[in-house]
Amino acid sequence: MASKRIAPSVLAADFANLQRDVEMINKSDADWFHIDIMDGVFVPNISFGMPVLRDIVKHATKTIDVHLMIVDPDRYIKTFADLGSNILTVHYEACIHLHRTLQAIKAEGMKAGVAINPHTNVNLLEDIINDIDLVCIMSVNPGFGGQSFIENTYKKVKQLREIIVRNNASTLIEIDGGVTNKNAKQLIDAGADVLVAGSFVFKSTDPNQTIKELKEIINT
Repeated sequence: MASKRIAPSVLAADFANLQRDVEMINKSDADWFHIDIMDGVFVPNISFGMPVLRDIVKHATKTIDVHLMIVDPDRYIKTFADLGSNILTVHYEACIHLHRTLQAIKAEGMKAGVAINPHTNVNLLEDIINDIDLVCIMSVNPGFGGQSFIENTYKKVKQLREIIVRNNASTLIEIDGGVTNKNAKQLIDAGADVLVAGSFVFKSTDPNQTIKELKEIINT
C-alpha cells in the first residue's frame, strides 16, 4: 500500500516569514505543498495570487498542489501550469463543463483534481471518476482556515472510496479542513490518501514535529 501523504496548507503559514515556512516544509516529512487560491467571489475570502505562488515555487522542493477556489477556473489553467503547479484542483461547483476542464488541465501537463464542498454529493463524480487524479473533499466550508471539522466527512470518504474501487480508478482522496491528530487516523481508515493540515501545523509550537507526528499516525 502506498504511503499516505501530508500536505501542509500554506494559507496558514506566516506570510511575513513565508520563505522560512516554505523551507520548513521542504525539510519536514511533509509530501506536498497545498496552496489555496481564492478570488473573493467563489468563496468569501481572498488569499494570495500569482506572484506569491511564483515565489513559493521558487523555493519549494516538493509537489505543488494548487486548489483553486475561484469562478471560471478555465481562464487560468495555462497560467498555473506556467507557474509550476504539479496538481491543479478546480471546484465541481465552479465548472459547467467539468470533463473539458479536466482535459485542459492534463493537456498542460498537470494532474487534474476536483474539489467538492460539504453539501455536494460524491456520487456526482461517478461518471467522471476515471478522468480525475485527485478528489479534494472539503471537510469545512471553503474560504477560511481554522474551522471545525464536519463529521459527515467520514461517510463521504467511504462512499467515494467505493466509487473509485467500483470503477477501477486510481484517483487519490484528499481531505481539506479541520485535520488534526484526533481525526487523521480515522480519515485514513475511511479511505483517504492525502491530508491537508493548515492551522494544526502552523499554530503548533513546533510545526516540523507536528508534521512528523501526523505522518507517523497515518502510516502506522
